[in-house]
Amino acid sequence: MPPEPSTPRPDAGLLDPLPTRLRRALRRAVLDHASAERRQVYPALLHLGHPGAREGVVPVAGIGDHSLRTDVVAAMLARHHRGTGAPPVAAPLVWLTRPGDLDLQDLDAAWLAAAWAAHAERGAPLTMVVVNRHGWRDPRSGTAQHWVRLRRR
Repeated sequence: MPPEPSTPRPDAGLLDPLPTRLRRALRRAVLDHASAERRQVYPALLHLGHPGAREGVVPVAGIGDHSLRTDVVAAMLARHHRGTGAPPVAAPLVWLTRPGDLDLQDLDAAWLAAAWAAHAERGAPLTMVVVNRHGWRDPRSGTAQHWVRLRRR
């Protein structure tokens, strides 16, 4: 029996061409991260919300247990949906900012599994990417965008 339409599928991910609104949001996430983080070595952070607007941020260091990671994402989702009471314009994004290249790392897979579990529990669609100073990458599909020189428009 196929999954219900509201249930995220494990093989889902971002595929080109992306909707313009989503492409702009992901570009904004990269731009905000590149502008805010100038250090060579910095802690990985998990973001949930809308880049450039309302978002929650949690440092991920020391959260090594899958259940705890899932609880963190679920709490961030619940907090995001409490908001103003108005229906959301778009589903919140999840993005992990970290140093290094955008190749899949253990940290990405661990937080993807937690985000997946929390979103599935809530019956919400999951859009998650990994972000560094030069671009983003979907850890499920491998779809990515990279900029050599990213500037504000």
